[in-house]
Amino acid sequence: MDAGGCQPGSEGKDIGLMSNSVPSGSERASRTQPDPKPPRNATAAVVGAGDYIGSAIAKRFAAEGYTVVAGRRNGDKLAPLVAEIEAAGGRCVAQPLDARQEAEVAAFMTQADAVAPLEVCVFNVGGNVAFPLMETTERVFRKVWEMACYAGFLTGREAARAMLPHGARLDLLHRRHGEPARRQRLCRVRRRQGRAARHGAGDGARARAAEHPRGPSRHRRRRRHCLGA
Repeated sequence: MDAGGCQPGSEGKDIGLMSNSVPSGSERASRTQPDPKPPRNATAAVVGAGDYIGSAIAKRFAAEGYTVVAGRRNGDKLAPLVAEIEAAGGRCVAQPLDARQEAEVAAFMTQADAVAPLEVCVFNVGGNVAFPLMETTERVFRKVWEMACYAGFLTGREAARAMLPHGARLDLLHRRHGEPARRQRLCRVRRRQGRAARHGAGDGARARAAEHPRGPSRHRRRRRHCLGA
C-alpha cells in the first residue's frame, strides 16, 4: 500500500520550474496529503501504528473519511498522531495494544467495530531483527515469529470476525518483502539484454524463435510480461 505518496501532476512541475526556493514544511504536507473527504460511517484499524509507515497509513485513511483506530504497544506515543489527524479534521482513537496477546487483539477489534463498522484492517507490526544464522537463538526466532507471524494471524482472524457480520468481502493484503530483490533481478536481466543488443548477440535466439511458429513458451511470455516487454 502506497500511503501519502507525492501527487503527480503539472502543478508540481510548474512549481519546480518557476521557483528556486525550497518549499516549507506546510507546503510539502499539502502536496503529499490528499484533501480531506467527508466522514464516512466506517472504521480503519491500524495495528502497529508506528512513527513512520504506520502513522502515514493512519493519516491517509483518516483523510479518506475513515475513523482510524490506531494501536501500538506504547499507547502514549500515539498522542502526536491523534493530534495531527484531529488538527486536519479527521478522527482517530488511540489504543495500547500488544498484538501478540489474543485477548488484547480481540478487545481492540471489538472496540474498533463499536466506533463504526470495521471496513479496513492494516497489520503493520515490524520484525526487523537481523542476526546471522549461527547467532540466532531459539528465543530470538520465537520473538520475531510472534511479532511478524503469530500477531498477524491473530489480527487477521479477529478482524474477520468483526467484518464478516457486516457482509464485508475479505481481501488479504500483504507486503511483499521480496519485491526489492525481484526488481534488482529484473534490472540485471535488462542490463544483460541491453549489452547483448549492443554487441549484436541474440541473433541465434531470434532464429530459434522463427523455427517455432507457435511462438515463445508460457515461461518466456510471463517473463516478458514481468519485464514490461
